[in-house]
Amino acid sequence: MKFATVAKIAGALALTMSLAACVDMTQDIKVTSTTTADLVVTTVMSKDIYPMIKAGATGDDAEPFCKEEGSELTENADGSATCVMTSSGAFDELKYDEDDSSSKPTFTANPDGTVRVAVETKGMIGDLGAEQDEQTKAMMQQMFEGHFLTLRFGGAEVVETNMDDVGDGYAEKKMAFLDLINGTMELPEELYAVVRP
Repeated sequence: MKFATVAKIAGALALTMSLAACVDMTQDIKVTSTTTADLVVTTVMSKDIYPMIKAGATGDDAEPFCKEEGSELTENADGSATCVMTSSGAFDELKYDEDDSSSKPTFTANPDGTVRVAVETKGMIGDLGAEQDEQTKAMMQQMFEGHFLTLRFGGAEVVETNMDDVGDGYAEKKMAFLDLINGTMELPEELYAVVRP
């Protein structure tokens, strides 16, 4: 499940309910060679939202949670759920949400053996808040406050990046969902990291 799917769910929930807490998502890409990488996408859905998503995940127009190839669902004791989707292999064989190309990165192998991983930010930033009335905006504020979309690009070493170098061979950008949904986050045209596999 990627950002576009989360945004769709958010819009539907905001129109019908007011609940605290929604989801956190992390997309972790570790470059393992000049042609391959490991991808791990972790989505945590809160106990307030998951039972409703689970109950509604039937029918032709349902938004399935954790149904992608390579996904493993853990239903936590507190009623929340964690979905971990893993994929490894050649850059063009990594499995992303087929309905959402906005968070699909590009990989460029450099002559010095490094790899540049980049993702365009255009598809991440929405303007969902502008389309809603004040009551709906207040509901969305409550649902998404304190929840984040995190991108992590890594390898053995980060050589250059416009993200935050967090050590251990990783660059990271943690973005508040509310800022993305409301279109208030200032981002460069792309987020990137040049890493050594």
